[in-house]
Amino acid sequence: MTMKNIAWLQLSREKARMLVAIAGIAFADVLMFLQLGIREALFDGAVQLHNSLEGEIVLVSSRYKSLFSQQRFSQRRLYQAMGFTGVQSVSPIYVDPIGWKNPDNQETWNIYVIGFNPEEKVLNLAGVAENLTKLREPDTVLFDQGSRKEFGQIVSRFQTSGSFTTEVNSRLIKTVGLFKLGTSFGINGNLITSDVNFFRLFNERRQPGLIDIGVIKLEPGANIDWVLANLKANLPDDVTVLTKQQFADQEKSYWNRSTPVGFTFTLGVVIGFMVGAVIVYQILYSDVSDHLPEYATLKAMGFKNRYLLVVVFQEALILAAIGFIPGIAISQGLYMITRQATLLPIMMTVERAVFIFLLTTLMCSISASLAIRKLQSADPADIF
Repeated sequence: MTMKNIAWLQLSREKARMLVAIAGIAFADVLMFLQLGIREALFDGAVQLHNSLEGEIVLVSSRYKSLFSQQRFSQRRLYQAMGFTGVQSVSPIYVDPIGWKNPDNQETWNIYVIGFNPEEKVLNLAGVAENLTKLREPDTVLFDQGSRKEFGQIVSRFQTSGSFTTEVNSRLIKTVGLFKLGTSFGINGNLITSDVNFFRLFNERRQPGLIDIGVIKLEPGANIDWVLANLKANLPDDVTVLTKQQFADQEKSYWNRSTPVGFTFTLGVVIGFMVGAVIVYQILYSDVSDHLPEYATLKAMGFKNRYLLVVVFQEALILAAIGFIPGIAISQGLYMITRQATLLPIMMTVERAVFIFLLTTLMCSISASLAIRKLQSADPADIF
């Protein structure tokens, strides 16, 4: 009989105990999956706008921390960049929250407005390119169909009757199309409009000349590292020059390090790991204690401690593998429910599944290493 068979027979002999262990491991896995999934969904949601930019290099204010910081810089810096070798075009983007009146119940909610020149291809988002010509008309916007429900049944309204008007910052605005961006930290909905309409909406709150994000598109074949270094060396220090990826990474880093978000969800993973480890330890310890005479008999027959320790570790690995299956299945279902309820981009990834499986294996192995201390005390003399 192989060690694997011995490990499985010992586990399956006490079916209730094995089911408790599997349930405990599955619970720990679900807790870790949810913590990591929501954490990554929040971070991914925070950079959806960043990742959709149609350009290789981004200019922001040197005081920029996140989209919420609203630190602006002079548009002249962006047009200065246009004179550098390798730069094909530049595009200013304006971002600001504004009051949107729900056309269904007349309640007002803050929604983020993204403004840019509709003559330029600035955002790579579904529904934007085909509707840009409509934004040339006065007081027109595109509505983000990934927005939360407090803004009203906008998608169904549009699909039923086409364009319609509502009030934005005490101004009648026509919704002429839909696009898909989604929610993120504190941003529950988005509008896209032209730069001209943007300034109409904000009246005196925003003045032309100060922009939030500058997008730089390079000429075909241009060396992005060389152009980036050239811009950094020659533009004034009131702006920061970043690649698009660095721009997204900076946003994620802000929410991870400067807010409790990263710590909170990481702590949740640690707690889930500890809960699972304790449950598996209790099961394995009880199993070893109940079979101590059998282990002592095996020792009397000449089996070494190493052989018996491997049996316990195999029990732990079998529990890890079996417990992971319901854990990932339940987590997938909870991801779907969470995605529908919050509109966060929470998805199961292969990398996360592998990572949690490795954590589960480590969790059970640690529990086994603690439980075998009882096994090492098994004495053949105990059976006589």
